[in-house]
Amino acid sequence: MFYEPSSASWRVGAESPYRVPVQYAMGEMTQTLRARGRDPVMALWGPRDGAWQRIDAPAAAPAPEAAAAPAAEPSSADPAQPSKLTERLTDRRHQVLLAALHRAGLYDLAPDDEAAVREVVDRLDETTVRRAAHWLTLAANQSPPVG
Repeated sequence: MFYEPSSASWRVGAESPYRVPVQYAMGEMTQTLRARGRDPVMALWGPRDGAWQRIDAPAAAPAPEAAAAPAAEPSSADPAQPSKLTERLTDRRHQVLLAALHRAGLYDLAPDDEAAVREVVDRLDETTVRRAAHWLTLAANQSPPVG
């Protein structure tokens, strides 16, 4: 779902019984909105334990209430608050690594796996993350089929 600040409502971006096509559509829609100069706010919902729950809360996206309120400019005196560029680069590295893990067949990551992905993303630069993602993709393509 994508949040539209102009109407203060959420709009369905993609629906599928499978997570991967929805995540792909969300990525494409995000690129489109950013190309139009918008900063998208999105949420991924899906079934978990018999009920609909938010699966993937984006780290850099504000809640709808925060999107409606004017945002304060980050102070250069506050080093604890990352810049928008830093957040975007971190999000890109995270997206690259998750996409590679998905291509390798790892779709449902445990909380420990998510923490490991965040740690890798925080410690490595984008070129290194992309190289590791390339290795994961090659390994997934060369592995024999299961079953």
